[in-house]
Amino acid sequence: MVEAAVSRERTIRWTDPAHFEKASRGRTGLELLRAIADGSIPPPPISDLLGFRILVLEPSHVVLEFDPAEFMYSPLGTVHGGILTVLLDTAMGCAFQTTLSAGVTYTTIELKVNFVRPVTDLVGPLRSEGTVIHAGSKVATTEARLVDANGKLFAHSTSTLLVVPIAPA
Repeated sequence: MVEAAVSRERTIRWTDPAHFEKASRGRTGLELLRAIADGSIPPPPISDLLGFRILVLEPSHVVLEFDPAEFMYSPLGTVHGGILTVLLDTAMGCAFQTTLSAGVTYTTIELKVNFVRPVTDLVGPLRSEGTVIHAGSKVATTEARLVDANGKLFAHSTSTLLVVPIAPA
């Protein structure tokens, strides 16, 4: 006999992304991320959804932290690889964003992730550490590592990013 499922609930609030887009205009990538980190601009909705925080914000290097949670689980009983990929992709993108001048953005055009060990809510906070490998004028490459407080590796990744001019408002 299968026991009845126990239902849980989660409420999420976020700021309208149009506000974020307007607030980002005229700022360099580093200025924008610093404004998010100090709270003068609300974070993009994905930050609220997954609860990640900026720990380190330097040119070409960003560290995000998040707490793995049960609501992120796949049917395998571990945090879904897509969630971990979002954290790695975000750290790599933000690391590159710190190098961008005002009026320029980027998009990920290629992403490779290696999962080293499973993640559950029992592992505690994890850090996604993103670093720029090459910041070209048209294409960039980045890398990231997902580690716990002791530096134990859970996943690592690389990405290729396309530099995109922002269209006038």
